[in-house]
Amino acid sequence: MFVDQVKIYIKAGNGGNGAVSFRREKYIPNGGPDGGDGGKGGDIIFEVDPGLNTLLDFRHKKHFKAPAGQDGSGAKCYGKNGTDIVLRVPPGTLIREAETGKIMADMSQVGERTVLLQGGRGGKGNAHYATATMQAPRYAQRGQEGKGYWVILELKTIAHVGLIGFPNVGKSTILSMVSNAKPKIADYHFTTLSPNLGVVDNQYGGGFVIADIPGLIEGAHQGVGLGHDFLRHIERTRLLIHVVDSSGIEGRDPIEDIEKINYELKAYSETLGERPQIIVANKIDLPEAKENIQRLKNKYEPLGIPVFPVSAATGEGLRELLFYTGERLKEIKKDPIVFEAEYEEEYEQWKEEEAYSVEKVEEGLYEISGYSIEKVLGYTNLEAEKGFVFFQKFLKDQGIIEELEKLGIQEGDTVRIYDLEFEYYQ
Repeated sequence: MFVDQVKIYIKAGNGGNGAVSFRREKYIPNGGPDGGDGGKGGDIIFEVDPGLNTLLDFRHKKHFKAPAGQDGSGAKCYGKNGTDIVLRVPPGTLIREAETGKIMADMSQVGERTVLLQGGRGGKGNAHYATATMQAPRYAQRGQEGKGYWVILELKTIAHVGLIGFPNVGKSTILSMVSNAKPKIADYHFTTLSPNLGVVDNQYGGGFVIADIPGLIEGAHQGVGLGHDFLRHIERTRLLIHVVDSSGIEGRDPIEDIEKINYELKAYSETLGERPQIIVANKIDLPEAKENIQRLKNKYEPLGIPVFPVSAATGEGLRELLFYTGERLKEIKKDPIVFEAEYEEEYEQWKEEEAYSVEKVEEGLYEISGYSIEKVLGYTNLEAEKGFVFFQKFLKDQGIIEELEKLGIQEGDTVRIYDLEFEYYQ
């Protein structure tokens, strides 16, 4: 089954917490702090696998969460880092942040490897916070939380040339005649429901990859039919081969068909609408084609768009078409079309000041300590109303009030901060 778009949830691992521990050995009753650091959380990594051509692996499993880092322990033992999760995707996979639609990464190069989400940093143990005035710190740094996102994986086929046109104009037959591809072919509309890739031999002025894009219809740029699903697969192509039925036996006018498809391309993407084209007038083996071929040449060749009469059924004209296509590709910029990242992950700076400890000493008594608490107390005048309000806001912003509530603090209970005591009120 061909799957070219999925929505999944990815989350980096949380960092492990730093440890609060003290050295305890015989004959050393008052050993110093020896709490180790927490381990780093696992990363979310995307890697291009050239052996894949679909996003089928993500069809049923939607959640990918990297393991957290282990907490630190005594004797300055560091916690183990969380294991990274590597998600393998086919070449040409675009990763978008689901809420904004912004591009996070374009996985277009074989072997490319991108760390999309970094695991949270491990917190520092209390061994880092010993000072001359605070020789037995009873606090450590919490691990940083790993970030998580819903993302959309969108496969945009990587090919040099895209075969486009209305349904049942002979695109799949042409692909089968000029390459090693074996697409499904039948005499009815929408035979092709997913892109088919074929490699054209280099005897035709240089080898290239050609993609048969399922038939477009009016309103494709608005998602009518499978419009968006089809259009995304020609965004990376450097050249478009526009196939029309020159016989008009189904009551369609080839010039009107070309104009309608070109409108859909431009409405979907201004850049795509300006992509170089070659017009292929197919089914010249039918007598009704002669007049339309001349009309096509008169209309488009003065605009610099060549028209090649071919018969996919007999192979007539295909050799000339492929030689020209190979030579035309040499003139077009060869750099692969890569979509620039629009979404930049902002990682918060992880500061030592975030280390603190909240403890329930006994019923009705709670104690707060920490490096950040000491620092704020040093420059805050708690006797002034503004200073006290500022300190309360600091405790709330740091999550300390939330920690007290989790421990079960009630109104009227006492909160001790070093040599200061306060009554707690909501």
